[in-house]
Order: sequence, then C-alpha cells, then structure tokens
Amino acid sequence: MGFAQQDLSSRLDQAFKGRFDLSDATDYLRWRASKLSSYPTRSSELIVEIGDLARPTEVECAQIIMRCRTANMAIYSSRPGTTDEHKLRQDLAAFAGALGLGQMEGHRSAATDGFVSLEVAKDSNRRGYIPYSNRPLTWHTDGYYNAPENRIRAFLLHCVRDADEGGENALLDPEITYIRLRDENPAFIEALMHPDAMTIPENRETSGKLRPASRGPVFSIDPTSNTLHMRYSARSRNIIWRDDRDTSLACAFLADLVAGNEPLVLKHKLIPGQGLICNNVLHCRSGFDDGSLPGPTGKRLLLRARYLDRVAGTTL
Repeated sequence: MGFAQQDLSSRLDQAFKGRFDLSDATDYLRWRASKLSSYPTRSSELIVEIGDLARPTEVECAQIIMRCRTANMAIYSSRPGTTDEHKLRQDLAAFAGALGLGQMEGHRSAATDGFVSLEVAKDSNRRGYIPYSNRPLTWHTDGYYNAPENRIRAFLLHCVRDADEGGENALLDPEITYIRLRDENPAFIEALMHPDAMTIPENRETSGKLRPASRGPVFSIDPTSNTLHMRYSARSRNIIWRDDRDTSLACAFLADLVAGNEPLVLKHKLIPGQGLICNNVLHCRSGFDDGSLPGPTGKRLLLRARYLDRVAGTTL
C-alpha cells in the first residue's frame, strides 16, 4: 500500500472510530450534542449579506463558511443589480471560487459556463423533467443518480427572478437525518450504508444517450473529505431499494421525517439576488405559479451550478 493509500485508509479509520462508529458511542454523542446545540432553527440565521458577488470579502466568506460548518449550508443575499445575465454568471463563478468551489459537474443541460437555467421550459430536451416545470420537487440530494467518481459535494442556487406565488425550498442537513436515524435504530444506519442500499435504474433520453444504472449507499464517508455524504431521493418511482427489513424500515422512517416530523427543517423562498450555497443538503421545492413573460419560458429563473468540491473549510 502506497503512502497516499495509507493516509486515506488512516483518515477513514479515524472517522469510523469516531462519530460514525456504531460500536462506540462516545465521540458520536459528543458530536451529536455539539451539532444539535448549534444548529439554526430559522432560515434567517443562515443569511449572509454580500456586497459584491464578484469580490466577496474575507469576512463575508468566513461568515458563509461558519454557517456551512454548522449546518452545511448558507443563504447569501446580494443586490439584484445587473440585468446582464452573462456578467451575473461570471460573478457567481468568482463568488463560488472564493469559497473553494471550482470543479463543476458537466451536466447535460448546462451552458458552456457550467450553469443550468432552472425555469419552466418547453424545449424537447428539458420538457418532462420536473426541475424544469412548476410542479413540486420531492426531497432529494443533487446528483443522487451520479456514479461515485462524479458525486456532487456542493451546489449553488441563485435566484434571478422568483415566482409570483410558491417556489419555496425546504432544507435539511444530511447530518441531522443521520442523527435522527441512528437515535431511532443504529441498524437503520448500517442498512443505509450498504453498497446496494439504493439503485437508480438506467435511463435512455430522447436523444438516445444512456445514463447507466447507479447503485450505492445512501450514507457513505467521502474519501476525499472524510465527511458524511448522502445520496437520496424520496421519489416513489424509478428507485429500487435493497429488499430487506431494516432498509424498508429505515426508508419509511426517513420519509416520515422529511414529510413533516423533523423540527429542524428550514424553509425559505429565495428572492432576486439571494442564493443557497451548500454541501449538497437535502432539499425540496413547493409548486409555484409562474406568472407570465413573453417568450417560450415563464417568469421564475434560478441559476444552478453543481460541484465536485465541498465548500472550503468544511472538511475533517
């Protein structure tokens, strides 16, 4: 085993011997107490004012990182300012870069700069996919269908135009779901860390491109950051769960949790100039009334970028 492999193995061993070791509760209970005592109870506690997206100050970045260390997410608020979307995208890329985010996912719907426009779309490539409609989005983490080497560790979601009504996000740190599941029954964690816990079947798009099946755990320890990673979707269709009792019970418990039994779910409707930056937290979106604008799309427009990195300063 080479030095790099030894170092990685050592860090993973330390993680499992600490807060994620189901056979030793000492470090887990210490971390649990700290996590729950500092976790925000209102979305307003996540907000950081940013003077210039293209050039965030050290203090502004530190405030965002602090919130991401506490809850794996922050909401930034900037002046809507420019009507030049090209410049806005450049500013957002600079903002993300200042927070350590640079490795963008090569998404099928992304523009050449890596950003995806989330809007009510009528073109054939996006029509039929719920993110590009005004329908509710169920609870999920981004990229839950990606292969492990392309796991989404962070994303940025920026509001250019909001909907007339609706379009509110609900947000939950995966570490909170881990705590709730482990407190209920440690066997739930063991089941959801199984390498065959959740399978997303292959999907052939209208273009003929095939997305292969994706099989893996719900919870895992990210080898690059030594942190908890979660891949999950509450969709009832096109998800194959491992057929055993603990997995079924864990899924039912988790579904009930995000459906309304978790008091630490934070709700927030982004307004123009605001955005969410996070280490791929669980989230959903309510349906919305899009209003109307001339042209093929509706009013609501959010820009999204997904990253293979985590927010700077939030690794173990």
